[in-house]
Amino acid sequence: MFAGPAVRKVRREAAMTQAAMAEALDISPSYLNLIEHGQRPLSATVIVRLAERFGFDAAKLGAEDVPGGLAGLRRRLADPRFADLGIGAQEVDEWLQTAPATAAAFARLFDAAPEERGDAQGDAPEVAAVRRAIEKWRNHFPDLDARAEELADELRLAGGDLYGTISERLRTRHQLGIRILPSDVMPDRLRWLDWHARQLMLNELLRPASRTFQAAATLAQIEAKDEIDALVAGAGFAEAAAARMFERHLIHYFAAALMMPYSRFLRACDATGYDLLLLQRRFGAGYEQVAHRLTTLQRVGARGLPFFMLRIDRAGQGSKRYAGASQSPLVDGDARCPLWGVHEAFSRPGEVIADLVELEDGSRWFTQSRSVAAPGATGSGTPARFAVCVGVDAKVAAPLIAARGIDLMRSHATPIGLGCRRCTRSGCIQRSMPPLGRPLRFREGERGVSAFDFAGD
Repeated sequence: MFAGPAVRKVRREAAMTQAAMAEALDISPSYLNLIEHGQRPLSATVIVRLAERFGFDAAKLGAEDVPGGLAGLRRRLADPRFADLGIGAQEVDEWLQTAPATAAAFARLFDAAPEERGDAQGDAPEVAAVRRAIEKWRNHFPDLDARAEELADELRLAGGDLYGTISERLRTRHQLGIRILPSDVMPDRLRWLDWHARQLMLNELLRPASRTFQAAATLAQIEAKDEIDALVAGAGFAEAAAARMFERHLIHYFAAALMMPYSRFLRACDATGYDLLLLQRRFGAGYEQVAHRLTTLQRVGARGLPFFMLRIDRAGQGSKRYAGASQSPLVDGDARCPLWGVHEAFSRPGEVIADLVELEDGSRWFTQSRSVAAPGATGSGTPARFAVCVGVDAKVAAPLIAARGIDLMRSHATPIGLGCRRCTRSGCIQRSMPPLGRPLRFREGERGVSAFDFAGD
């Protein structure tokens, strides 16, 4: 759990310095500082010590926390409506430190009213609520991972073919058979669990990796039900649709963790330099499944690189966005910079497009993008395709095999923005609209490379 402001409140109520509280909790001052700034999660041990040594109700931890911590607050304040205020990173940091409750109140109001945002890029309320819940956990659910890893070890002992062992477990333990049905019988479904007939029916168009995933998802619904129900209940959604959506995310999370068990997958990542295509083959998974799994590797004591994942369609609309532990602003909103290499994936199918990009704040990100077909796509008519992108802060991207030979901090990086309405780079020939909060300028007898000239800072 990330609950920096709540921990800071406990310390201040006890009138203690960070050094004194760190000593009381048997942790280092630097670790406590990272916790308070939302850069490290609270371990179960620290939560217990807080409860024992400060009489604190552990159930209240995180109640006033800003989803996403400091980085999440900065992203919200980067909204174009606030562009003319000149809010700096240090000012945001001081706000979160000195008045965490008001910062959390702002975050709630901001997240609750996406339709009022000036860039018209807010999620539907149910989607926004689910994203906040996932963001609070940094898309890492330890209980689900542990249960999936335990089950994966059991299945490995039963045989080498995961799909076969899942099918046998469904048959023998849950009296469920699997049938592969023609696509014209299931034209609008990939999976259909018929409890009355005791059958799991799968669309014949599913590829082997997707077939295994759907079978694993059914096993998750049955054998991880208690863990999933507890997480959904703990999220406290106001809308039933949000609860069901979060439940579906957790079911799919478990299915991916069953196909790519945490410890084995992380070892393979380290050994291969996070070679996505090799990982895909080694674990019998789809490219998108591997990409999503990379965003979840945040187990305490065994962390992977902090990846984000984004899936967009040809119009640049994001249908999957997971910041994970990266807290990257590149997953926000529904507008993408056309200069970013993620769009190239559609014109170069099957190829992984590597790109080093730099945002206006100077941060650099190393991204890899590849086009994928929608599950169940037949190729008839207009094929449904997406571009799946994973990325990581360039400061920690050196272990990636795709980044070898690149000076990540000094080589040329493509300068991009977060969509034209949020980007204040001047002279961009690709700009399609002016940034919000910046008045337009018109100079007699001049025409720049961009159709829009606007006032600077």
